[in-house]
Amino acid sequence: MRPDRKRELAAHLCSEWGVSIRRACRALEFDTSTYHYKARRRDQAGIEARIKDICQTRVRYGYRRVHVLLRREGYEINQKRTRRIYSELGMQLRNKTPKRRVKAKLRDDRQDATRPNDVWAMDFVHDQLATGSKIRILTIVDTFSRYVPALDVRFSYRAEDVVRTLEQVCPQIGYPKTIRVDQGSEFISRDLDLWAYAKGVTLDFSRPGKPTDNAYIEAFNGRLRAECLNAHWFLTLADAAEKLEAWRRYYNEERPHGSIGHKVPISLINPDGATSPPS
Repeated sequence: MRPDRKRELAAHLCSEWGVSIRRACRALEFDTSTYHYKARRRDQAGIEARIKDICQTRVRYGYRRVHVLLRREGYEINQKRTRRIYSELGMQLRNKTPKRRVKAKLRDDRQDATRPNDVWAMDFVHDQLATGSKIRILTIVDTFSRYVPALDVRFSYRAEDVVRTLEQVCPQIGYPKTIRVDQGSEFISRDLDLWAYAKGVTLDFSRPGKPTDNAYIEAFNGRLRAECLNAHWFLTLADAAEKLEAWRRYYNEERPHGSIGHKVPISLINPDGATSPPS
């Protein structure tokens, strides 16, 4: 029987039968010290309010990332307490349906990135405006630092548009040694091939039907959709570009990343703390 239930029964015996607390506790095999115990839990209204505020603005955050933000803001709280309050407030994310686990054979010739600009990953994400017009977003991520150089949105994309976007961001943060891409028409084009040859960049193409060959960009695209695309309505192309740029800066400069020790990507690109250059 739970201690609080035994406490209620002991109190009932005392009031109805006029027996002492000691005798009532002895009858219930309940320690008197437990009966008299009063919780000394600190007031947590302020922490609860802050966790609610974080979860309302960052709806895809789990308790671990919420805990990182609380510690960053100066709250003296351990992860177990954060998880308990997070659960009591009902902020848990819905679990995804488990997928079949299959053994994937990794490509033997690939090397992990050891510094920024070693390997970039690039892909497209599709969405639409509130009016129903289709839009395409070019996504680029540095696989070492998780830094996002650009999120470029257009109604349609051609190979020369990809080259133009790369030429806007590369002079600011440097040219990558390798870019991992799929075999989409924009990426296998002569324009991108000539640009890569001129800049000394290697294009690493995924095998057809093997999205796991470019897993970093697939994971990033999922976060982009969950945290930005699904959380906003885009009225115009300019509105979409503005909101995507705001989220890109937040992702690079504020959002903690567990894969890099809960740091922010910009800290690995610019150790002096400089902000992200505009895309």
